[in-house]
Amino acid sequence: MKIQMAFTVAWILLSAAWISMADSRACDFPAIYNFGDSNSDTGGISAAFYPTILPCGETFFHKAAGRGCDGRHIIDFIANHLELPYLSAYLNSIGANFRHGANFATGGSTIRRQNESVFLNGASPFSLDIQVVQFRQFKNRTIDLYREATAEKSIRSTLPVPEDFSKALFTMDIGQNDLVAGFRKMTNEQLRSVIPDIIGEFATAVEDLYKEGARAFWVHNSGPIGCIPVAIRSSVPGDLDKNGCVKYQNDAAAEFNTQLKERLLQLRANLSDVSLVYVDVFAAKTKLISNAKEEGFRETGAICCGYHEGYNHVWCGNRAVINGSDVYAGSCPDPSKFISWDGVHYTEAANRWIADRILHGYFSDPQVPITHACRRFSEG
Repeated sequence: MKIQMAFTVAWILLSAAWISMADSRACDFPAIYNFGDSNSDTGGISAAFYPTILPCGETFFHKAAGRGCDGRHIIDFIANHLELPYLSAYLNSIGANFRHGANFATGGSTIRRQNESVFLNGASPFSLDIQVVQFRQFKNRTIDLYREATAEKSIRSTLPVPEDFSKALFTMDIGQNDLVAGFRKMTNEQLRSVIPDIIGEFATAVEDLYKEGARAFWVHNSGPIGCIPVAIRSSVPGDLDKNGCVKYQNDAAAEFNTQLKERLLQLRANLSDVSLVYVDVFAAKTKLISNAKEEGFRETGAICCGYHEGYNHVWCGNRAVINGSDVYAGSCPDPSKFISWDGVHYTEAANRWIADRILHGYFSDPQVPITHACRRFSEG
């Protein structure tokens, strides 16, 4: 343990020294454009359908803020780290400012279209291909508005500078819901057989964004979805691994991640002037989960917000009648002690812990901090 700790400290010091020497080469991203699902949704699905309700948002915003957790997502900490404002959701028509980027992520989004109802099982109609189409429309329309000679300064100040699109960071965190849909509708073998198609559609989205001028990508892989408490609580004897997570689900996520990484390597080779950083969120989250108590969190499977007793479930912030009694699914006294907010999403404290580990490049390939994610791998 002492040797491992010494190695970790040495690595952090060396990385800090390298980053300091390389500060002059920092990317200085003027904007972030994000594509994803509920892990990075900052208000999209809330604007499109029913808004989030308290206690979601209670820890940081002290009000419902369109996020499916008690506070901020990893994408919010990315924005903070790059000294940029929190991203406005593309679908949010009121009070949005897109000068420094936009968020196209919506809760329940998938890479492949699911042709299912958001009201039936939470599947968002805004799959990744639709998010890319939305970006294309956003880019073209805002450029036109910005360049109109009669454009008012007040309007122009809320729009992105046209030249900034090619300098922006494009972040992507999606694919987990494709696997969840597979668990629901397919055998393990059937799901594994369609993973190449899912990865193929992801690659097409990257190529389409590249055609629109995107040059710097920060891509999160799938997290350990078998460690989500709702998955653990619906498991059967023999399903769980040493961390108390559903093994076959994590195995599927690992296979997805392997193929995603391989495809990104191909894209790097084919797109000569693009920077594609693969971020191993699976490893970072697994590290947190496997060391939960040492890091000050409760054990795997603990849920802060919601009512989950036996087969009775009431989701965070909602009410229901259980065994003749009115039940309000409120939150725990101290969300900072929990990894899971509502059985599906992480708490702000867990998101902060993960962000602190990935932003400096410790879980990335190539191993560069996000401030330098515009650089080609060959540049070192």
